[in-house]
Amino acid sequence: MELLEIENERTLTREEAAAWLQELAHQLARNNQLQLRQEGLKYTVRVPAEVTMEVEVEIEDDGAKLEIEIKW
Repeated sequence: MELLEIENERTLTREEAAAWLQELAHQLARNNQLQLRQEGLKYTVRVPAEVTMEVEVEIEDDGAKLEIEIKW
C-alpha cells in the first residue's frame, strides 16, 4: 500500500536541472534524509546508508531520456 507519492514534471534550463541534481546529491551525501517541497509543503524522507540505484538512457529519433531511480 502506497502511503505517499509526489510526482512533479516541469521545464527547466539545463543549468537549473543540474543545480537541482547537485542539491539532491548533497543531501544524500550529508544526511540520512531528503527534504522535498511540493505545493508549499515540505516532506522529509529518511534514507538508509545503502541504496539501490538504476540508470536508464533511451535515445530515440525525437529525443532522449535519462531516468535515475534510487530505492531502498
